[in-house]
Amino acid sequence: MNDSDRVKTVAELAAHVGGRAVGDAGAHVGGVASIEDAGRGDVVFVEDEKFLDAARACGASCVIAPEGAGAKLEGAQSVIETARPKLAFTLVAEVLCPPRRRGAFIHPTASVAPSAKVGEGVYVGACVTVGEGAEVGGGTQILAGAFVGERATVGRECVLHPNVVLYEGVTLSDRVILHAGVVVGADGFGYVRDEAGVYHKFPQVGTVVIEDDVEIGANACVDRAALGTTRVGRGTKIDNLVQVGHNVEIGERVVIAAQTGISGSTVIESDAVIGGQVGFGDHARVLSGAVIGSQAGVLPGKIVRPGVWWGTPVQPLEEYKRRNASWGRLPRMREEIEELKRQVKELTARLDEKGE
Repeated sequence: MNDSDRVKTVAELAAHVGGRAVGDAGAHVGGVASIEDAGRGDVVFVEDEKFLDAARACGASCVIAPEGAGAKLEGAQSVIETARPKLAFTLVAEVLCPPRRRGAFIHPTASVAPSAKVGEGVYVGACVTVGEGAEVGGGTQILAGAFVGERATVGRECVLHPNVVLYEGVTLSDRVILHAGVVVGADGFGYVRDEAGVYHKFPQVGTVVIEDDVEIGANACVDRAALGTTRVGRGTKIDNLVQVGHNVEIGERVVIAAQTGISGSTVIESDAVIGGQVGFGDHARVLSGAVIGSQAGVLPGKIVRPGVWWGTPVQPLEEYKRRNASWGRLPRMREEIEELKRQVKELTARLDEKGE
């Protein structure tokens, strides 16, 4: 796509996001920016009215703003009014700033096995390895240093960033994005201890299936199942440094923030939201509609129902707030208890004196 292909009129962008153009609908926009950095040809967004003045005064050619805000932005060249400005800005960015697509190419330093099947339009970067029996779908991009193991399957239009590792036999569906250092299909952490205290490795002979439109952040790991399948559902987004253990099942459109660790055989149902640094014990279950806050701890076998949850052990948010407030009062409560103890001791001494 040429740079000129990415330039759109405000009217075109308003139609794309289902908004209403106010002002110069014919103004041309070719990039997205923050309010602080915007210049001519850029589009910005604002959701809070307290930022309207800054948006009006910035150098952007177009401001995406809440419905009815056009009159308050008088002086701005163009405005797109919409019910959800941040979503509209995201949709505009997809048009104006699409990810880079590389054409069909196999780098001379790449190693592609003779039995591997590589589709049309595939880009294979420097020092990439594609193993025996592997399949790579059309339009996929495999960047420098990535490794696609034997009999691994990669769907169409996927992007494997540098140093991604796919172990043998794993499956990626279409349009999967794996960022640098992601490892899919390493052995799960499963051991059995004998009478002498020696740990024996439980078989880790299952596989991993990652469904359409999943994106996984840098240095995350998705372990193969011990027996069966570890699965990440369609449209799920996983942040950097997340650990997905063996036999975990993650549903569709789940969002998991950085540094979360998910122990084996946990099930996270569709549309759940998991904050950063959440720890899951094995065989836990998160039901659809649950939201788990950052640094929560989910005990083994725990069922987390719809609603907002926080804390360790994880509990409903309102309960967590009450307990947290009580913790904050502990120093004062201690002082009060010490004072009561002093008063009791004084009263006891007086009674003893009268008894004599």
